[in-house]
Amino acid sequence: MTGRDAGLVVRALGSRLELDTRQTQYRGHAGELAAASAAEGYELVVVFSGDGTVNEVVNGLMQVPAERPALAPIPGGGANVFARTLGLPADAGGAVQHILSAVAAGTRRKIGLGLAGDRYFTFSAGLGIDAEVIADMERQRARGRRASVAAYLRTTVRRYYETDRRRPALTLRTPGEAPVSGLFMGVVTNSSPWTYLGSHPVRLAHADFSSGLDLFALRRMRTLSSLAALHQMMQTTHTDVPSGRDIVSAAALTELAFEAARPMAFHIDGEYLGEREAVAFRFVPDAVCVVA
Repeated sequence: MTGRDAGLVVRALGSRLELDTRQTQYRGHAGELAAASAAEGYELVVVFSGDGTVNEVVNGLMQVPAERPALAPIPGGGANVFARTLGLPADAGGAVQHILSAVAAGTRRKIGLGLAGDRYFTFSAGLGIDAEVIADMERQRARGRRASVAAYLRTTVRRYYETDRRRPALTLRTPGEAPVSGLFMGVVTNSSPWTYLGSHPVRLAHADFSSGLDLFALRRMRTLSSLAALHQMMQTTHTDVPSGRDIVSAAALTELAFEAARPMAFHIDGEYLGEREAVAFRFVPDAVCVVA
């Protein structure tokens, strides 16, 4: 995102809406601004950013227990999974026009969120190799390297062969079911797709912001079975989700938890949050109102 992009978005929104603008200055600032906007009675919070900043805004809004502003995300990052899953165009200009039309028509709906520990997420959270890849990419961006589909693919392949594929560390616990141990990675999704490779959606589950949390986990990380699962994730001609003897999946969960025998990389909405040895998840229905 450039200053020119932000200027174009602000001018387009300001031509139709009464607008106050703020620019984030540091990590966590977006959440503070969103909480303040909710407390001051604003009707709508528009965020032009990537998924990480959108996550901060959502968590800021959720700090206010009373009536919250509606949320309108404009794609300004790399994958922009949340905005695209809501049906918004991938380009900022197209998304602005959709949002302005929705505001004029009064079109909005409530969606559910996932809660991982004390932090909300919009589309996914994960423990294991997907979080390791995100951590690697953040280190590369900190050194000035550009995030791209090719960079993510290279990083994923390298991380696959560097991660521990011999000693599974995760145990899954769901209410009323026996614990499932011996897992290498676990992904919890609040919507589908899980992410995008460029314009191509990658699907792990059927979750749709209102049906509860879906789960994808791997018992083994063998090359052939991992490639088979990836092939299933990339299919767009049918609605089946990945399955197989090395895959553990579940749908429409209201709660679940992972425990780890050693610290595991953890991410929420594509943002690396360090290592965890236990994370409890819960579905929060009708949590946020979105204009889309």
